[in-house]
Amino acid sequence: MTDADSSLADAARRQAFLATVHPYDSLAPDELARVAETFEQVEAEEGTVLYRAGEALAGLYLIAEGRVEVSDETGAPVSLLAARNSFGERGLVRGGLAVTTARTTEAARLLLLPATEFHRQIEVSPAFARFFDRARPAQPERKGDLATQRVGDLMARSPVTVRPTTGIQAAAALMRDTRVSCLAVTDAEERLVGIVTVRDMTGKALACGLPPDAPVAKIMTERPLTLPPTALGSDLLNLMLERGIGHVPVTDGDRVIGILTQTDLTRFQAVSASAMVRDIARAGTAAEMAEVTARLPQLLAQLVGAGNRHEVTTRLVTDIADACTRRLLTLAERRLGPPPAAYLWLACGSQGRQEQSGISDQDNCLILADDAPEAAAGYFERFASFVCEGLATCGYVLCPGEMMATNPRWRQPLRVWRGYFERWIAEPDQEAQMLASVMFDLRPIGGARHLFDDLQEATLAAAAKNSIFVSHMTANSLKHAPPLGLFRGFATVRSGEHKNEVDLKMNGVVPVVDLARLYALRGQITEVNTRARLEAALQAGLISGTGGRDLIDAYDLIAETRLERQAEEVRAGRRPDNFMAPSDLSDLQRSHLRDAFVVIRTMQSSAGQGKGMLG
Repeated sequence: MTDADSSLADAARRQAFLATVHPYDSLAPDELARVAETFEQVEAEEGTVLYRAGEALAGLYLIAEGRVEVSDETGAPVSLLAARNSFGERGLVRGGLAVTTARTTEAARLLLLPATEFHRQIEVSPAFARFFDRARPAQPERKGDLATQRVGDLMARSPVTVRPTTGIQAAAALMRDTRVSCLAVTDAEERLVGIVTVRDMTGKALACGLPPDAPVAKIMTERPLTLPPTALGSDLLNLMLERGIGHVPVTDGDRVIGILTQTDLTRFQAVSASAMVRDIARAGTAAEMAEVTARLPQLLAQLVGAGNRHEVTTRLVTDIADACTRRLLTLAERRLGPPPAAYLWLACGSQGRQEQSGISDQDNCLILADDAPEAAAGYFERFASFVCEGLATCGYVLCPGEMMATNPRWRQPLRVWRGYFERWIAEPDQEAQMLASVMFDLRPIGGARHLFDDLQEATLAAAAKNSIFVSHMTANSLKHAPPLGLFRGFATVRSGEHKNEVDLKMNGVVPVVDLARLYALRGQITEVNTRARLEAALQAGLISGTGGRDLIDAYDLIAETRLERQAEEVRAGRRPDNFMAPSDLSDLQRSHLRDAFVVIRTMQSSAGQGKGMLG
């Protein structure tokens, strides 16, 4: 390599070269000239390490000639870069420390933009910022939209409380004086034990002629349905509409921090998702519910088009499946009679994680109380068939792997389920890993919720303590690789209907789902939603601040790209799927998406090396 070939030591030549590279080609001529003068030329022989992971970055590198291999902290290559490719920007954006290692694979000539000038351009040039700042800013809250508001933002603080021993007349006077329609009943440790409403006062106390000094414990609703402050307004609406209740306590753990009533909601207008839940709750047959779920593609397109974040959209879409399931449970009991034992219907897969999109099959199971008589087997077989067939009628395809309550294996008493998890943890063979991965995403939908509480806690505790099981689950979480081609491109499907396309689900979303599940296992995190697991893992220190934020950003970008693609398919009158051709994206979109895949591979490598997730 000689100066006569293509030396960029001269500022005018640097400017001419930069004018052929995005985003510098978008700068005004005078600004481009000024930036060109700030670049430094770097000559590097083959095998030169330009920087290592964890080191302070001198600035942003741009290749003029030669090739550079970028590898993660474990040494695994993630990119082989050539002329006009930049590298080092993610570390600069994330605090100035390199998150990868860069080494030349042949003699190279590079341009180095000092870190101070890089950050200046991020501030003054929108095109530069869009191209290099991979951290996607959070979208603003959509004011006035009840379904996407957090319950904590809707409720009135400082609920009025009484003790269980408080007299009915005294409680009624307190309600009158404070102008509230309900009281939270708490014990000596301020834990919520019940709720008393005006309807209780009239229908239970006055109508039954209870003495004025009788304790409110006699008329209160024990163990009322509650919501956490992080729940969405749609959760509140669905609860009120399905259960026919007008008061919902908001709790942080077992402490009541607020109460929401129907009166509190009059200033808000429910979005179509809640209207669909209402229609489902009133349906008398699966066919009637199917008329409602037929609107799901339009709902998805509307939610995406309105700018909702992906986790909000998938929550609202999943709410429809939950409502269908609960309504079918009710209809099954009407058809078959009262259940002969307590049961709990649970969802797993994307419904369990509250991450359903435009295409979803059904994954579910049934836990029965240990005291269920032998005669109950026939009842619950018919029960499961009724519900699963009803869900299929509503458009939720039967699971091809029969991970459903219609399979006797997944319709068992609690003691059998305990045995399942104990065996999977003790003998983590390939099938056990697969089943454990599915079952760690369980979420109760309807029935006796207490059948799951102890099971979840005991299983997480036992699994986290078994290093062999954790090791197997770690390996299992690395099976789905992001679609990275070595030469700055994408590894696309090679043949068939989706040739030259990328599977955004299996190679984009699923790898993050698997990593988040692994973090939840190691940290005994009870959340099942992927983003909630990532946030909890970051807060608990299970992953580094930089690695955790990068992974959340990467997940957000891929998940939103997937939903946007599905919404486009719906608007075009086609059935949505999970595939996308990289050629459909702009250079900027491809660059950001590829960086997201690099983040996932880096975090997978960190997990595979057993580094405690500190990637």
